[in-house]
Amino acid sequence: MGAVKTRSVPAVERALRLLEVLAESKRGYTLSELARVLRLPRSSTHCLLLTLERQGYLHRHEETGRYMFGAKLLNLANMALSRIELRERAAPYLHALMRRTGLTVHMAILDRGEAVLVEKVEPPGLVRLATWIGKRMDIHCTGVGKALLAYLPEGEVERLIRERGLPRHNENTIVSPKRLREELRRIRERGYSLDDEEDELGLRCLGAPIFDHMGRVVASVSVAGTIAQITGENMAELAEAVKETAAAISRQLGFAPEGEKEEA
Repeated sequence: MGAVKTRSVPAVERALRLLEVLAESKRGYTLSELARVLRLPRSSTHCLLLTLERQGYLHRHEETGRYMFGAKLLNLANMALSRIELRERAAPYLHALMRRTGLTVHMAILDRGEAVLVEKVEPPGLVRLATWIGKRMDIHCTGVGKALLAYLPEGEVERLIRERGLPRHNENTIVSPKRLREELRRIRERGYSLDDEEDELGLRCLGAPIFDHMGRVVASVSVAGTIAQITGENMAELAEAVKETAAAISRQLGFAPEGEKEEA
């Protein structure tokens, strides 16, 4: 017996078709025009438009009544394109960092208060970390997360602490807002973050921020390994490698530190 094919949702199909039709238009469409093009009842078309407009995906011009893409849809497209560009530009530097350190390299972005891995480069060998592209991680106890958090505006940091809290993963996790603020200050002073068995016992991680051409933190890069791989003896050298990699990727994105701006 063949597998039963999962049915599509007709309303979603109609909404996506509506967006595709609008994408082909230079001036947008009115309700009547869309109903005609889509061959849908006017009432059904109006419900789709109203839902998309309320969610910010469409905008209706008050004078002409024409519907066009809203800011939210454009922001989603820009985010997707920027992530593709980020991964492409960062790839050679991430692979070089893996070869230089012999450790697993991660790159993450901030999304809805969590660090999301968008790239992972593993070295050859038997040690494999339980991480994957798309994995969501807490920002207060991971190397990539703290490297992102340390360079956000103060108000944004306080909001994230208030909304997400500081969940305890083990006895090493920072769960005090005061201690976390002090930790973030130290990260900014030295230029890198350290997850010292705070997320998972037996593992350490060193991270550094990646900035765009506007000087905003847009991602972070890290090396991760066991406590036998990242030790007090090699930590400074590894941290420097991570910082250099993050700086190189930042330059690829158009970022220029204050000193370089003055020289230019």
